[in-house]
Amino acid sequence: MSYTYPDHIKKRLRRIEGQARGVLRLMEEEKSCKDVVSQLSAIRSAADKAIAQIVAENLQQCILEEQEAGRDSSKMVQEAIELLVKSR
Repeated sequence: MSYTYPDHIKKRLRRIEGQARGVLRLMEEEKSCKDVVSQLSAIRSAADKAIAQIVAENLQQCILEEQEAGRDSSKMVQEAIELLVKSR
């Protein structure tokens, strides 16, 4: 099964990309460690949210497809949980 990534998730990742460029700029300007780490922490948080959103939306789509086909979706739920745990 394939998953079409919605524009709002791509937009979120472009924002993360901009944040990463900002961190590089902070480093090039020799800003404080505190500023750099703070921005890296924000990037990590944004990436975690993007991962959770992708998994949740994909899982929802997969569960609906499984139910329409009359199959059990519990295995997919377990796989999604494992994927989230592994991403941390």
